Amino acid sequence: MRPSERAPDMLRPVTLETGVNRYAEGSCLVSFGHTKVLVTASVDETVPGFLRGRGQGWVTAEYGMLPRATHTRGRREAAEGKQSGRTQEIQRLVGRSMRAVVDLKALGERQITLDCDVVQADGGTRTAAITGAWVALRLATRYLLEEGVIAKDPILDQVAAVSCGIFSGTPVLDLDYEEDSTAEADANFVLTGTGDIVEIQATGEKRGFSQAEFEALFSLARKGIADLCDLQRQAAGG
Repeated sequence: MRPSERAPDMLRPVTLETGVNRYAEGSCLVSFGHTKVLVTASVDETVPGFLRGRGQGWVTAEYGMLPRATHTRGRREAAEGKQSGRTQEIQRLVGRSMRAVVDLKALGERQITLDCDVVQADGGTRTAAITGAWVALRLATRYLLEEGVIAKDPILDQVAAVSCGIFSGTPVLDLDYEEDSTAEADANFVLTGTGDIVEIQATGEKRGFSQAEFEALFSLARKGIADLCDLQRQAAGG
């Protein structure tokens, strides 16, 4: 029995609330159970130096946890004067995941930055950030289309992410912190709406795991991400 009493193939309650920031071109407050991440999409009419003059845009991300996102207060990384390796890894993952489903040429020479701020953490913050970031990105690109800034829709596909793991010997979907902290193995799957693999991060925590166990996790992830893509479409209006 899972601590949450969910079935092995059941997501936590997921919500994707849009329009939560009146100033951003796109915004989404995503909740996976008690994990909550605020994602805002901001459009800049510039690109990084290495892209200037190449006629294409860029999508990037920044990630951070608010000081009291967990049980005890953490120091702001700005106060420390540097980002942790974990923060850098996650924001690069979010950026890569979004660029995998965007036609950068269609953006023109402009950049969309996705700020992912963890309001509350209970496991799966990176997967929640990716899932919410696509919604914010979809809204921002739709704004650019409606304003006549771009002529072609740059969104090629959806992308979402979910965690899976082996908990008490059983493959389960969408780990919360209690499960994640004691899992025998855990993995993060980033897949497109059409089922293509963008990234898989899988680790044996207490033991190695077999190919059959990995395939069971992958099957759970495909089911979970199909459900998340449905929720994304509903939140973004198609």
